[in-house]
Amino acid sequence: MTMAGRAEAAPRAMATVVLTVLVPFAAGYFLSYLFRSVNAVVGPRLVDEIGLSAAGLGLLTSAYLFAFAAFQLPLGVLLDRFGPRRVQTALLGCAALGSLLFALAEDLATLTAARALIGLGFAGGLMSGFKAIVLWIPEPRRPLANAGVMSFGALGILVATLPVELAVQAFGWRAVFVALAAITLAVATLILLAVPERDGPRVAESLAGQIAAVIGILRDATFWRLAPLLTATAGTHLAIQTLWAGPWLRDVAGLDRIGVANHLMAMAVGFLIGIVLSGVVADRLVRRGVDLLTVMLGFLMLFYLSQLAILMQWTALNLPMWVLFGMTGQVAILAYPWLSSHYGAALSGRANTAMNLLIFGAAFGVQYAIGALIDRFPQTADGGYSPQGYQVAFGVFFVLQLLALGWYLLGRGALGAAGARR
Repeated sequence: MTMAGRAEAAPRAMATVVLTVLVPFAAGYFLSYLFRSVNAVVGPRLVDEIGLSAAGLGLLTSAYLFAFAAFQLPLGVLLDRFGPRRVQTALLGCAALGSLLFALAEDLATLTAARALIGLGFAGGLMSGFKAIVLWIPEPRRPLANAGVMSFGALGILVATLPVELAVQAFGWRAVFVALAAITLAVATLILLAVPERDGPRVAESLAGQIAAVIGILRDATFWRLAPLLTATAGTHLAIQTLWAGPWLRDVAGLDRIGVANHLMAMAVGFLIGIVLSGVVADRLVRRGVDLLTVMLGFLMLFYLSQLAILMQWTALNLPMWVLFGMTGQVAILAYPWLSSHYGAALSGRANTAMNLLIFGAAFGVQYAIGALIDRFPQTADGGYSPQGYQVAFGVFFVLQLLALGWYLLGRGALGAAGARR
């Protein structure tokens, strides 16, 4: 083929990868975030039917995060051993079953079990896409590709706000979960049929060797210099945006259900803009020699600023502070290409899922702990949760994030040296 022919073929080949690889995995991540966030809208109806406390609602919702986190280390081994296509197809089948069980549940125990099954089913929602990107996308473009997949998650948050509220009002929450089960099964089928297997050698090391490699990652000092910052920031963002933002807007800002749904939708739009913007900015700056983790740190400063405004309960700034919170809360995504490059393509699935384990484990703990802390304060006269309870609960985890930032900055030079050795 001539040089001109190769130049013309390259964009066509990339377009094929986008359509047959990135889009199917992105559709799975869209559903992952939709299910992760839907209880912010459906939660009040579950409270009305079952009589949940704040801690009970937190436990039910965070069952997704617990199962999601618990499967991360096995997921990394499976992704590196069998590839993202087969692993994600099987997991989405589990998620569809969990959604159907949730729709049929009549008590807290069944709802919690179903929510956990959904979490297990979406444990590979993002990591399978990241693994596919490592297999198919050149290294300099991976931050942008990662952001592209994550932007579909932002669309999932968007659909989980006012559109879900309107659907629940029209058909009931049980019918919505039946429909979501069918859609999830359809996406599993799409991944199975549309995504090609990547040409190249399979992982040759034994299962014991793969597990030993995971242990090696978890014993690496570089990993633990970065992990607390990602865990504290992304975990807190997940816990709040996917559950406690809605009750806060009701109890502190005094919004009705449609007002809450509208604000959650604005946050979801902010999330979408933030993910795409962080990917584009990182793509440009990294190619100009700026360190990827430095770009991430700049966005995190904005995230801290939004939390400070929320913590002070500046309700006059409701919309801008929550939109900024949504835009910047998941910039930990920028660390995943760094981890993939640092540990190499063969270990990328295990390195990323090891970090994901910590982030979602933290999100589970934070989501439940916020509810438990809020329950320590008396409810308001109209049955809402105490504004002071939100302030204390959010404040505890804001302080922990600041401590994690300090730990990261103390070891920033070591991380730079590790990046330079890659």
